[in-house]
Amino acid sequence: MAKETKKLIAGNKKAFHEYFIEDKYEAGIALAGTEVKSLRMGKCSIKEAFIRIDRGEVYIYNMHISPYEKGNIFNKDPVRTRKLLLNRHEIRKLEGQIAQKGYTIVPLNIYFKGSLVKMEIGLAKGKKLYDKRQDIAKKDQRREAERKFKVQNLY
Repeated sequence: MAKETKKLIAGNKKAFHEYFIEDKYEAGIALAGTEVKSLRMGKCSIKEAFIRIDRGEVYIYNMHISPYEKGNIFNKDPVRTRKLLLNRHEIRKLEGQIAQKGYTIVPLNIYFKGSLVKMEIGLAKGKKLYDKRQDIAKKDQRREAERKFKVQNLY
């Protein structure tokens, strides 16, 4: 069996800065045909998107998919609410975990898996300001170490 390739469409770096990602899930997305064509051209943004569970179904809000140029009347609203496709036991598990204080569900990546559009969602706990400062300090230290290593190897 051939290994299916993943072609990344859009990522959400902000999610990793704002939250601790504790668990990841892969979900399908219910889309219209012109939306898929627009995604194939990479016209998607999930930076401002958020996910909610409503009556046992998972929805993503504020995910922006630009209208397809040749789509005319078949184009949908760019920021419409879209349904995410998960197994019932995964939805119940997520519902139980977000009932705890401080947990939420955030979109991490959207990609093609074969010919299907998939979204990686994460169960996340919000970071405090001091956690963000620690992450920034670690990145700065790593960047400085890489810079010193690069300078040493030049001479």
